[in-house]
Amino acid sequence: MKLFKRLWLIFGPILIAMLGVVALLFWPGNYGYANQATVDKAAISLSPNVFKGSLMKREAFKENYVPFIGSSELSRMDPFHPTVLAEKYNRNYRPFLLGSAGTQSLTHFFSLQTVGKELTGKKAVVIVSPQWFVQRGIQRNMFSYYYSNLQTNNFLEHANPKDPMAQYAASRLLELPSGSSNTTLTEAIIRIKAGIPLTAYQKEYLKLSERLYDHEDGLFSRLFLRNNEPTINKGLESLPSQYDPQTLDDLATQLGKGETTNNQFGIENHFYSTRVKPMLAKLKNSQTHYNYEYGPEYSDFELLLQFMARHKMKPLFVIPPVNSKWAQYTGLSENMLDNFDRKIQYQLRSQGFDQIVDMTYVGDEPYFMQDTIHLGWRGWLQLDSSVAPYLSKKVKTPEYKINKSFYTTKWQKTDPSKVPDLR
Repeated sequence: MKLFKRLWLIFGPILIAMLGVVALLFWPGNYGYANQATVDKAAISLSPNVFKGSLMKREAFKENYVPFIGSSELSRMDPFHPTVLAEKYNRNYRPFLLGSAGTQSLTHFFSLQTVGKELTGKKAVVIVSPQWFVQRGIQRNMFSYYYSNLQTNNFLEHANPKDPMAQYAASRLLELPSGSSNTTLTEAIIRIKAGIPLTAYQKEYLKLSERLYDHEDGLFSRLFLRNNEPTINKGLESLPSQYDPQTLDDLATQLGKGETTNNQFGIENHFYSTRVKPMLAKLKNSQTHYNYEYGPEYSDFELLLQFMARHKMKPLFVIPPVNSKWAQYTGLSENMLDNFDRKIQYQLRSQGFDQIVDMTYVGDEPYFMQDTIHLGWRGWLQLDSSVAPYLSKKVKTPEYKINKSFYTTKWQKTDPSKVPDLR
């Protein structure tokens, strides 16, 4: 009896905790709903659990939220950020921010697997950073950080083993640690890569596990939302009540000038003091070897394009600039950046994705960049001059012509000077 009591004291609390978790996950409550205040908070949170899950995105895209797909630039929330402008001037849309430092095409493709139905026929804004296209491709640890089994579960449920998109996505997933995080899912991914249908057991497993993942998402996606509302509210207070492009540009110039006083690169003061100045001497000519013309990101990007074409989406693509003064200091090749622009625009336009805002030429404009590679102040305003009209008007769905050759290593290695210039 004493032994039993001892064992209970040791293992009893663990058992109770485990039973509590199981009860929470399987309790038949309504966790598949989020109120408006929670969705609004999630839309600007840039939280990993929102990116990994489905509930917040699903609820938002039923309404007037538009996915703004990108990476770390979305966190640069000055008064001219798309979220601030849309709210201040009562636009008929609200940005739902999908992206943070380290998110790239492959992470976005798997994240969108959880909301394909809700995005059918919808618009989107996609900011395509040149920095995604490093020759080694996406960082393994960053992909893992934004990955969830729910994403893969949804992908496998709809994957056609004969589809080049599904086969390529499966092969990429198997190259990363996340593809081996669940034995049953891994075995299913291997079959899709090989062009073989899933077994009856695997299909049933996906159905059962999706319920568990959805329940888990419904429980926990509300709990860890980063609160960016104070930053947005501060931006709202800074803007004039009436929208006037010239007045706003003057204000952006004034703010940019006041916040870039301690360096010659037009970089925001705090970023320069903490991130650049301590390493300034080492960074001179440090990017002469950088190249964005080749690599697996081009084929990963094709996954995103085919997903959007398949769901008849109407995306607006934005190609942002690089701070020209900084590029000159670090030796980042302007010719290489132009080649990247030519290659990515060929991939877009040749398949029918012709709504493109090319901002690569404004990198030397004063107060367009907040730091070395991110838009700010006047840059956000110029982007808004294209985004706001596009999202506010009716747009016909393009006739897409998806080309599976963009999934090949041949395309990844193609010299940009060898492709037609469709810009």
